[in-house]
Amino acid sequence: MTPTPGTAPGTPPNGSSRLGRRGLGRRAGTATVAALLLAAIPTGAAVSADAGTPKTATGPQGQKLTVSATTGLDPAGEKVRVTGEGYGLKAGIYVALCKDNGDNRAPSPCLGGADMSGGSKTSQWIVPPGDPYEGDLARAFGPGGTFDVEIEVAAKGDGLDCAEVACSLVTRADHRAGGDRTQDVRIPVAFAGQEPGEPGGEGVDVPAGTVSYKAAADFTSAGKPLDLLLHPDSKKLYVGADNLPDTADVDERGLYVLNPGGGKAESWISQAPGPTGELRTSAAARIAGPLPGDGVVYNYPLRGIGSAKAGDEKASGVWLTGSTITDIAPGTTPGKVLVAQGAKLSEIDRVTGAATRSLTLPGGAQFAADPARGALWFSDFAAGKLHRVDLASFAVTSSFELPDAQGMAGFTETDPATGAVWVGVNRSVLVFDAAGKQLKTLVGKDLARDAAFDAATGRAYVAWQDGGDLSDPANDNNGTLTVYDTEAFTVAAKDLSLPGNHSQSGAAALAVEPGGTTVFVTSPAEGKITKLVRQVSPLVTRAPADLAAVDGEEVTIAAAAEGSPEPTVRWQVSTDSSQTWKDVEGATGSALTFTARTAQDGYRYRAEFRNDVGTTRTSAVTLTVTAATGGGETGGDSGGGDPSNSGVSTGGDDSTGDDSGTRSGGGSTTGGSGSTGTAGGSGSTVGGGAGGGTGAATTSGGGSLAATGITVMSATLVAAALVGAGVLAHRRARRRMGGAF
Repeated sequence: MTPTPGTAPGTPPNGSSRLGRRGLGRRAGTATVAALLLAAIPTGAAVSADAGTPKTATGPQGQKLTVSATTGLDPAGEKVRVTGEGYGLKAGIYVALCKDNGDNRAPSPCLGGADMSGGSKTSQWIVPPGDPYEGDLARAFGPGGTFDVEIEVAAKGDGLDCAEVACSLVTRADHRAGGDRTQDVRIPVAFAGQEPGEPGGEGVDVPAGTVSYKAAADFTSAGKPLDLLLHPDSKKLYVGADNLPDTADVDERGLYVLNPGGGKAESWISQAPGPTGELRTSAAARIAGPLPGDGVVYNYPLRGIGSAKAGDEKASGVWLTGSTITDIAPGTTPGKVLVAQGAKLSEIDRVTGAATRSLTLPGGAQFAADPARGALWFSDFAAGKLHRVDLASFAVTSSFELPDAQGMAGFTETDPATGAVWVGVNRSVLVFDAAGKQLKTLVGKDLARDAAFDAATGRAYVAWQDGGDLSDPANDNNGTLTVYDTEAFTVAAKDLSLPGNHSQSGAAALAVEPGGTTVFVTSPAEGKITKLVRQVSPLVTRAPADLAAVDGEEVTIAAAAEGSPEPTVRWQVSTDSSQTWKDVEGATGSALTFTARTAQDGYRYRAEFRNDVGTTRTSAVTLTVTAATGGGETGGDSGGGDPSNSGVSTGGDDSTGDDSGTRSGGGSTTGGSGSTGTAGGSGSTVGGGAGGGTGAATTSGGGSLAATGITVMSATLVAAALVGAGVLAHRRARRRMGGAF
């Protein structure tokens, strides 16, 4: 958003005139190129929300920048691969790791220094084919503006400490086009033990980043739903169902295939083979697991094992001998299933129905298999025991207590990511690690009836059902969905009430979409499946920082936040040190751009993000505006850098009215007017004297530039470079405000 040109939010209309901008007048020599390498690298485009690695960012002209690894980097140093495409073939770029100062601010300092040989391991210079610097100092773009380089990055070095500040891998136009921001692309990185950026913000009504779930739809197209599976390949929602007692005119038993978007039934498989092989209408009691591509294996009463997929008219299946099937899961090899018939555990061939292995346990009827760790956990709620069965030997290897089971059957599920066993008993969930050690007891107000896991987010979803007996003061007919972190076992989302979900007509079941964006929960008593969608209150992912400007300078304040639904933003300004705030008219974009005036010195700004879940504000930042000095200076902006932070400045040539005074940054810089700089060698940089006098620009060997980590060249090397290049000239950079972030 850009208010009226020349006017800052809250500025009287009589603000002073803007300062003139300077242009870079001449090409620097080879030695100067090396000295300026990475001196000022402006940042740019936003990065996608995907937190994984590798990560790709898109630039303002459609450039694609990709980094092979962005999180958990070795602080001591490691190599990363950086590739790009779609970069302009008329401009060179630098690739480096730098402090990320935010939009419209030069990232500084940067890791590494000037590369005098073209063999830098910590930065790369990429130029168009045929460029004068191709070969010794730089490499050329490939077809289509592509490049593929490897650089070494470390958390600390050359004045940069990524443990203390946000860092990014960036591209920018090289020193010859310091004002060209079209090549700016950045990707935040984080080293082990930290995360990129500074997420957060101040939550107004709920904490920033608060996760909750909202009922989006009720599906009533699958009879009395008993079990659920969201197919990992076809993405279809499979529902095992029984008949609803209040729909006597229609027998709704069977396996349903629903569109998870709107709940429309795409298939209904009601027929399955009975004890003699004849087809008959059968409910689908438990879903064992998915078939490759599409379809599921399931149990139909009393002893049927069936399989079907979308579009089938009937299920194929076998009928077992013995007792009623009480639980079912995928077998240890394709074509087999694990089946509990009370306390008897068997592995069954799905085609023949023959048991290839069997084991009778002391008691129980329910289990959860963990094929990744070769284990099966068998629950005996009546005796309060949990048995571990080794799937290789098919023998019980150990048994553990189920405290307070009291014969109340709940659920047994394993977390595929950690191997932890979650057992619902009465109004609690007992969590055991993969070795059987109890880690946690989670207590709810209702009966623990089912659990599902999302490995992508490390979340466990537990459905608690009300007992449904209204004569009991503890019952209210309403259940609850709770989301837990699977490592800390803390609540990871606001509890959601499930009105009318009680256990009088059957246990609730859950299915979770990978990533946890959608959850499906059944309510057998109501004959419905409720679709829940995740919501997140705004979480600030990029916050502005205090900034300074000269009167008449254009400034930009930027901020970003993530949330679901996508948050909107509005900018606010305070003229009384944050005592009162008002909206900036029309300021509803991610960046607020205006011309700073001295009347706004001390004003504070913040961004306020809103969505249906809550409101989050960035911390207030202060704008400092100083009066313009000098006499109408015209000249170059040397790469867009800040002289107070760059550590090097060359006296301007052909300039008028240079700023007077001294600016310090690694060496000292004394400004004059109408000055010409020459090279000497003593350790400070002096830019001219008064009244057109001659100044001496002297540079000591060794050391590092304060803002960029660039090694200072020796006087001999500078002199040789001057002879070879014929000229060393660039206009002194006008002082710029500090970083915006």
